[in-house]
Amino acid sequence: MDKKLLRQQNPFYLIHYKTLRKTVGWLGILLPVILAVGSVVIFGCDHVETSISNYYHTNMGNVFVGVLCAFSVFLFTYKGPQKIDGIMGNIAGTFGTIAAICPTTLKDDICLPGGMIPAAHEKYVGIIHLSSAALFFLVLAYFSLFLFTKTSGIITAQKIRRNKVYKICGWVMIACILLLIPYFAMPSYKPQFNAYKYVFCLETLALWAFGFSWLTKGEFLLKDK
Repeated sequence: MDKKLLRQQNPFYLIHYKTLRKTVGWLGILLPVILAVGSVVIFGCDHVETSISNYYHTNMGNVFVGVLCAFSVFLFTYKGPQKIDGIMGNIAGTFGTIAAICPTTLKDDICLPGGMIPAAHEKYVGIIHLSSAALFFLVLAYFSLFLFTKTSGIITAQKIRRNKVYKICGWVMIACILLLIPYFAMPSYKPQFNAYKYVFCLETLALWAFGFSWLTKGEFLLKDK
């Protein structure tokens, strides 16, 4: 069906394809900022956590889980112009949900809201969280590299620029995942990594790449004239 005719028949078409993408993009960009600033300013924590996932165990835990669940809901409802968009959205939403309900392994140096004791099976739950988070980002990278770069119409100059943004964002997400491998492969060096907030910085960079990709797809950036 012609897209112009579809817009005329269904006024919510633009909301589904543009507003949804921009909402997801802004959530990705703002999440690490809200968690870090909120923990320090509102709850008086004296440091930024070593990873974004650590905020699950802090006073900002509800915000962390809420935003991840919002990601998942948006991705579950995202259909896109082709069937594969909906399928990948459902896969990403599934991994996002698992990452939200399965917390990372509790660390000793986080700002606890009080009285939290790690469960006996916490280590295995943490592995599930880590695996789901990695797969979540890989699916999002797939969106940027292979789905957002498609076009069913004329390839404009702005579309060429947008495709460059998608590819850069996709490869940045993959690079961030790969750069996290040394952190988990060399546990004896974790204190040195943590001193520089290595994981937090890489997770933030991956979320920002994800966010800019979706903002661009939602035509907040590099919109066709």
